[in-house]
Amino acid sequence: MTAVDEARERGRELAAALAADGVAGVTIAWADNNGIPRSRTVPVASLPEVAVAGVGVTTLFAVFDTNDAITFAAPGLQTPSGDVRLVPQLDRVTRLAGQPAFAWAPGRQVTADGGPWAFDQRSVLERTVARLAEDGYSALVGYEMEFGVFEPPQDDDEDALVPAHPGPAYSPHALLPIHDFVASVMRDAEANGLRLGQIHAEYGPAQVELSIAATDPLTAADQQLLARQTVLAAAEAHGLRVSFAPLPTLAGAGNGWHIHTSLWRDGENLLAGGPEGPRGTAGAAYIAGLLRDLPALAAVTAPSVGSLARLRPGFFAGAFGFWGVENREAPLRFVPGSALLGEDHANVELKVSDASANPYLALAALLSAGAAGVEENLAPPAPVGEDPGTWKKKERAAAGIAKLPTTQAEQEEALAANPRIAGVLGEELLGAFLAVRRADAAWAQEKETEEVLAAWRWKY
Repeated sequence: MTAVDEARERGRELAAALAADGVAGVTIAWADNNGIPRSRTVPVASLPEVAVAGVGVTTLFAVFDTNDAITFAAPGLQTPSGDVRLVPQLDRVTRLAGQPAFAWAPGRQVTADGGPWAFDQRSVLERTVARLAEDGYSALVGYEMEFGVFEPPQDDDEDALVPAHPGPAYSPHALLPIHDFVASVMRDAEANGLRLGQIHAEYGPAQVELSIAATDPLTAADQQLLARQTVLAAAEAHGLRVSFAPLPTLAGAGNGWHIHTSLWRDGENLLAGGPEGPRGTAGAAYIAGLLRDLPALAAVTAPSVGSLARLRPGFFAGAFGFWGVENREAPLRFVPGSALLGEDHANVELKVSDASANPYLALAALLSAGAAGVEENLAPPAPVGEDPGTWKKKERAAAGIAKLPTTQAEQEEALAANPRIAGVLGEELLGAFLAVRRADAAWAQEKETEEVLAAWRWKY
């Protein structure tokens, strides 16, 4: 049996099982260069053929900006002509507990003849994982996802934000007004195959955080998209609105989507270690690689105008380039193992990450930067246990600590000057990514920051 025959047969089996469960359609999702989920939904009966040939989508999704406008400034995508095929990943088909008439699957974009398409973001992470495996590495990735939960608009005022819970921060009391919603998220997540670590009221009014257990990178990226769909469906069912935006409003708390990673070789976590840091030079080199590439990495993991507005000193957002052990102001926070959790629990948390990042590109860039540090046997500077934002400029300069890029132009400069991170995306995809970033920046240039945040509040 050929691969095409196998895909068609698997599609036929899935279609029959889903139809028997009352599923009407399968939503095939991907994330664009703004981190915004896009999709096509097909009748369940068509799944056998869609599993083989996919469904057609325009090439121009690669150059949609955050406002759904199309920029024709990217080489190779300068006309309205062109089509690619969106192929569902059948091993990830999930019936949605919160939308029982629908199933969900991540998709890959391929050329009309089924070949690789340079602008497909999921393929970038697939190649990165394959390269790591060739070098003897694997990785574990876990997400912490913060979001705001709000009441529906009052008196047709779409800009009014009414927190669905008033706090206090981290209190069980805060979740009482939204306990039905939280319960639905937990039940639906389990039914959808998402293993949650915890869910709680976060620091800001209306803010909630959920964590997803660590898994392999591709699964982690897919699950990040699935988690969004799960949360939004639960909110819709309970008459609530959810904002995943990096900063829903200047007066509120920012939403970081922190990425926890660990690099493994021969069954060993290279980051294993206690409060003093990784016990081996390879784990320290992984941190050094991330730190070296952090300005360019942040241009991929926190790329939007909202991301830059969130990047404020003193807000646990990681505004300066340094690392620390359990330092929540550090953009790179080493989380040590312990006698209770085991040394293999150790990982590095990237705080400069949010919903406006394409998860596949973010993980590909992050893992590539860390692995390069290991291969080059880099050594990081000493960890910092304080908040450099409280230091004088000359103190930060003496410690070699600089502020991360704060404008789109600075992020682009950092990305263009870094062949490792730019090379992960590839020339064509990088061109589309930067064209979208420029389009967003140009649109926002003459507007107040609050107006931009309001326009993008519900996009992600």
